[in-house]
Amino acid sequence: MTAPNARERILPRMIHEEIKESFINYSMSVIVSRALPDVRDGLKPVHRRVLYAMNELGLVPGRPYKKCATVVGDVLGKYHPHGDSSVYDALVRMAQDFSLRYLLVDPQGNFGSIDGDSAAAYRYTEARLTRLAVTMLTDIDKNTVNFAPNFDDRLEEPTVLPASVPNLLVNGSSGIAVGMATNIPPHNLREVVDACIALIDTPDLDGLALRQIVKGPDFPTGGYIYGRAGIADYQETGRGRIVMRARAVIEEKESSGKSQIVITEVPYQVNKAKLVKDIADLVRDGKLTGISALRDESDRDGIRVVVELKRDAIPRVVLNQLYKHTAMQSTFGVNMLALVPDETGRLIPRVLSLKQVLEHYLKHRHEVIVRRTQFDLDKALDREHILEGLKIAVDNIDEVIALIRAAADTPTASTQLQTRFGLSERQAEAILNMRLAKLTGLERDKLEEELAEVRAFIAEMRSILDSREKRMGIMKGELLVIRESFGDERRTEIVGDEGEFTVEDLIAEEEMVVTISRQGYIKRTSVSLYKKQGRGGRGRIGADLKDGDFVEQMYVTSTHHYILIFTDDGRCYWLKVHELPQAGRATRGKPIVNLINVTPDTRIRAIVPVREFTDDEYLLFCTRKGTVKKTALSQYSNVRANGVKAIKVEEGDELIDVQVTNGTNDIVLGTAHGLSIRFHEQDAREMGRDTTGVKGITLAEDDRVVGMVVIKRNEATLLVATEFGLGKCTSLDDYRIQKRGGKGIFTLKRTDRTGNVVALMEVSSDEEIMLITRGGVAIRSSVKEVRVAGRNTQGVKLVSLDSGDLVTAVARMVPDDEKDDGVEGGDGAEGGEPDVSGELELG
Repeated sequence: MTAPNARERILPRMIHEEIKESFINYSMSVIVSRALPDVRDGLKPVHRRVLYAMNELGLVPGRPYKKCATVVGDVLGKYHPHGDSSVYDALVRMAQDFSLRYLLVDPQGNFGSIDGDSAAAYRYTEARLTRLAVTMLTDIDKNTVNFAPNFDDRLEEPTVLPASVPNLLVNGSSGIAVGMATNIPPHNLREVVDACIALIDTPDLDGLALRQIVKGPDFPTGGYIYGRAGIADYQETGRGRIVMRARAVIEEKESSGKSQIVITEVPYQVNKAKLVKDIADLVRDGKLTGISALRDESDRDGIRVVVELKRDAIPRVVLNQLYKHTAMQSTFGVNMLALVPDETGRLIPRVLSLKQVLEHYLKHRHEVIVRRTQFDLDKALDREHILEGLKIAVDNIDEVIALIRAAADTPTASTQLQTRFGLSERQAEAILNMRLAKLTGLERDKLEEELAEVRAFIAEMRSILDSREKRMGIMKGELLVIRESFGDERRTEIVGDEGEFTVEDLIAEEEMVVTISRQGYIKRTSVSLYKKQGRGGRGRIGADLKDGDFVEQMYVTSTHHYILIFTDDGRCYWLKVHELPQAGRATRGKPIVNLINVTPDTRIRAIVPVREFTDDEYLLFCTRKGTVKKTALSQYSNVRANGVKAIKVEEGDELIDVQVTNGTNDIVLGTAHGLSIRFHEQDAREMGRDTTGVKGITLAEDDRVVGMVVIKRNEATLLVATEFGLGKCTSLDDYRIQKRGGKGIFTLKRTDRTGNVVALMEVSSDEEIMLITRGGVAIRSSVKEVRVAGRNTQGVKLVSLDSGDLVTAVARMVPDDEKDDGVEGGDGAEGGEPDVSGELELG
């Protein structure tokens, strides 16, 4: 018979089938035996093995620490057939107070830092279990959990720990398996235990009720959680997005007048040293502005990173920039994936809601209590059996002694005892091993007492096994003990509602004076810096400008308002007031070309403060040659970076003013030669953005329009100011209504003493005005100090000018009582909403 061919002994197999089967086996091994935690004790196999090995080594609280090398070697040699780094890394993480909310390992030595420093080698560090970890292992010797053979079948290891603590939620977990990953945040122990107790009392409790108990994650590093939408998502579905923010406070330095931002807590899993470096890099690259210095003053008492700000920086704006551009705001993507045992005991990965995690934990603890009670019952029954045999022997001591003395050997004596008294082999063995001291009267009484106690204990154990209510009561009592022993206050604060902080949320609303110079420098200054003076005073320096430059326009508005910026060529740009550089009264500001996309020779002609873009308000345009145009305000709500065409300006003309109207106002146009015209706004029909407009006033060949007034208060007066510092107020009744396009009437008697008119505006006696001169001098005075006179008069001195100086701009200030009422411009506002067109008049 010939030997079979070697080729015939090879079993054919498709390579894709072999790869598929091998990869599935590998992936399941990673999923079940390495990367994912068990829903019952919240531990991965390596963490479970470390805790069990340390418990076997006797490394419990109250006993000396031992080298981590001992622990690592014991775990590797007995339970974990992988590299030593995986074991030591797991041990280190359980000892880091910035990684785990409640430590399971009590460290001694260098176990790393929040700056990303790694732990010292395991030959240098020492460790032992914490009291909390001991509770995770309590009753493990009472057959409460299943054991399985270790990798070489020499020993057995637990497949899960009894876990008196709901560790999966309390300490969280993260891991990457094959085709799936888990990321479970830590929670507050008190809240989780309270939720467990609530489910014990009311098993059908819904997710909303549980969310009122478990507020959300509680990270070991503290900080803030912004918004509750992500919390509701992961607690209901197992998946969600948590926005974490560093805890930072703004401190004022009295010595220098500067502010600083102090960071005291960082988001979970953020490397503090890298965060500080990233801030420094962003400042160096110009992406973060307003920061002058950065220091890390952290020590063993806690985190303290100081961000010093420049004098003109807005602290809350800088803080918002830090949140936006750095890891001071981070996202924790929750994916509550854990291994869940099925009916056969096989572990299956499942995404779980908060309630499902709690239910699986309570089911596990119930099983632990049942198995522990059964173990104690079996042990008590065994002891009862022995005690009953000993009692029989004591009651018949003389006969027992005689029988033993007559027996040839121990087996014979055991057999005779079993036959004579009906004892079991174990009872006979216990009698033969009984000491003579047990024959004293006192010991006989103790024997009977012990037997009674054992029988009472057996009855109690049986009653527990017979009553689920009692078992749940025991579970509840044990959880309460855990809560009182290890519970603490929340570290992470949950703030805000859904959505993101806006810059306005971080900036106090404050009235600002916005000034623009002829050479294009813009700034905002707090109104409080301008001290009120009497009419005719010398004023105060309002800006330190370059030679030949002067403040050309000035507006009073709020930090929360939008500003529409209109250039002389009729384009519109969009900014927020708080985005403008804030500067002192005597500083120049910054070139406006750095804020909007315009050429250096572009001149800003109007800034319109706007809070909302509505369809029932309009923008009214006026050009130097007397053209007016009305367009709905809503058409300017989405201005592009390059601006949009707001009005088509004819060659040789230029835009001089833009104001907000309600569609029913009267309009007054004033010229440099002291003429004016008043007409109904309805005379100017609504037009689109890219249109020219209609004629508002007919001008003399050398005259020009210098101002436009939108009349909103009939009881107000019309203020007229001239370039030589004279001015007057005139009743609006003196200005009759004419048809649009006429030549107008006198509004001021122009002489060599007055010079040309530079501004006119609607004012009332309880308001204030501010004048700016070509030389940069500013004066703030009350309107009631300006005399009311007829149209054809010269007026009174408003400001004393130096030789060669001229008045270039005038602005109306909003009185305090109007601001308190929420109305910033008179009768045009309804329902407490500010009339933005009245809070500022341009001259």
